[in-house]
Amino acid sequence: MTVASEELVTGEAVALDIRPARLASRAAALLLDLAIMLSVMSTLAQAVQFVVLFADEAVAIGLGIVVVVGSVVGYPSVSETLTRGKTVGKMALGLRVVAEDGGVVRFRQSLMRALTGFVEFFLFLGAPALICSLFDRRGRRLGDIFAGTLVIQDRTAASAAAVPPPALMPPHLAPWAAALELSQVSDDLALSVRQYLQRYWELLPEVRASMGASLLAEVAPLLSPPPPPGNPPELLLSAVVTERRTREERRLAARTARRVAHLQKLGQHIPQPPPPQPVYFPHSPTAFLPQFLPLGPSPYGPPPQR
Repeated sequence: MTVASEELVTGEAVALDIRPARLASRAAALLLDLAIMLSVMSTLAQAVQFVVLFADEAVAIGLGIVVVVGSVVGYPSVSETLTRGKTVGKMALGLRVVAEDGGVVRFRQSLMRALTGFVEFFLFLGAPALICSLFDRRGRRLGDIFAGTLVIQDRTAASAAAVPPPALMPPHLAPWAAALELSQVSDDLALSVRQYLQRYWELLPEVRASMGASLLAEVAPLLSPPPPPGNPPELLLSAVVTERRTREERRLAARTARRVAHLQKLGQHIPQPPPPQPVYFPHSPTAFLPQFLPLGPSPYGPPPQR
């Protein structure tokens, strides 16, 4: 069964395009995880049999319960929590468990998935999970519905590197950005642009283009002079938010300097922190990398090491 990609809206009102995992890949990951669970359970069961030789029957029963619960419930819940939504089987198949809003899965959610999975797979041989996955549009099983989670196809570094990221301030747009009138650009709109750039690699190429064009259509009427033609939306948006942030930092630095000077006149010495230094591309001293944009290949040269 093929599950089409869909759009999730995060708590910051940013749309993320995701691909719910296919039923076949989830089944293969489950089989691998079940093999690991049974191997761990078999190994621990042999250790329990050795302990039984020196303990009474009640201790053996208690240890047996601990072995079963630790293998069936503890392994998936702890593994998904520590690896941000992955088990060994999901790592092998390129899958990940996320919250319904696209966030990182929590321990309580992983524990709920594991407890429900024990009922679905070990008591009813996977029948409830299969039926629910076939009828749910995102391919979720009962454990995902109860826990509020979703299994997705994880993004890889290779797919993210297919298209170079936009620079924070493209050199050819710096003169245009310096002359911009930005008073009409609201804080909410600027925040939406920053969040779009921050999640640039989490979106499919077609979604990047559509969201960039939509945001630029909102920003462009508020700019004077208008954006120069022939530039992709992400570069224009990067130039706008960079210039806006630079002006805000200048105003903040000026207010801080006046406040420090006033305190110094009163006899109080206020040490000033060193100014922040931009991160430069090795082959272009005028284009620097945004702090809110993930590293990746750049048209201006290889990215710096952080």
